[in-house]
Amino acid sequence: MIGLIGGMSWESTVEYYRIMNELVKEKLGGWHSARLLLYSVDFDEIVKLQKAGEWKRMGEILGEIAKTLENAGAKAVLICTNTMHKVADDVQNRINVPLINIVDATAEVLKKDGVKRAGLLGTKFTMEDGFYQERMKRHGIEIIIPEKEEDRNAVHSIIFDELCLGIFKEESEKRLRDIVDELKKRGAEGIILGCTELPLILKDDEFYDTTRIHAEAAVQFMLGNI
Repeated sequence: MIGLIGGMSWESTVEYYRIMNELVKEKLGGWHSARLLLYSVDFDEIVKLQKAGEWKRMGEILGEIAKTLENAGAKAVLICTNTMHKVADDVQNRINVPLINIVDATAEVLKKDGVKRAGLLGTKFTMEDGFYQERMKRHGIEIIIPEKEEDRNAVHSIIFDELCLGIFKEESEKRLRDIVDELKKRGAEGIILGCTELPLILKDDEFYDTTRIHAEAAVQFMLGNI
């Protein structure tokens, strides 16, 4: 049983549910599906706390949710968003089961592919606050982000004002791809879609889809060596 803290946004949480069930069915066959517990938050409340910089409070909130999932039988917990991994250690400290960290899971895939310098797209919190870079550094991976502030602002706006609201625009996809090209020119050997909404608009296999990577890590934990 895996506990999911979702709803940030629900559009990407749907993808977690779909991917995990598809993988379990692929592994076990028949009518098998994933044993999951989902706690879906009201994202509006989280967004307001993010804008106010109330990260300590968010760590407490997600920690309480994680404990609820553990008490309900979850043997591991996932935070179904990259940005909120800024408080991942606070959440882990409040529970006795593993928190499967999206950054660690992504790092393992990058290492397997021999990527030592990766470009990161995500919210401004994810790109600028340093927690992603610091965690990746532990795995020997250097992270670069869009150099221009206007590019970082554009990525952030596309995520919050469009993708999280289920809005997909061709011009936004083009803008993102232009930013990706700049990261590649600066030596990025791979591009991390460090927001679980970004794979909804950038669907190429060349990108490191953190939603799928995280979901795959959870299913691997769930099924062990099956």
